[in-house]
Amino acid sequence: MESSSLEIALENDTQEEGKLYEVDSLNNLNKLNVCSDGSQHLLSISIRSQCVFFVTLIITLIVSLALVSFVIILIIQTGKKMDQVSSRLEFEKNNIEELKKINNLLLKHLNQSGFMEKEGDLQSN
Repeated sequence: MESSSLEIALENDTQEEGKLYEVDSLNNLNKLNVCSDGSQHLLSISIRSQCVFFVTLIITLIVSLALVSFVIILIIQTGKKMDQVSSRLEFEKNNIEELKKINNLLLKHLNQSGFMEKEGDLQSN
């Protein structure tokens, strides 16, 4: 008899604990539903702020990419201009050297022909 009364007592205790567990679960669910209205609003504000952050980040990255592309284009154009200027300088240097050679040849020819000596005689008179 004692074992059956213990079994009944255990079953009653188990049933009461189950009922208490159900009541606690319902209370927790009710608290969640009551609090979720406020938390839903906070959640939507949080999601909006994250969206604004990501949109701002994407716009910033696009603008940065555009600026970097512009700077790269400027560097390439500047390099091309520098090449043009250096080739012009090289061409002018060659022209000056050719003119110096021609000038030296003319001076040698004039000295050999005696023209410079005659001119010196005319200036001394």
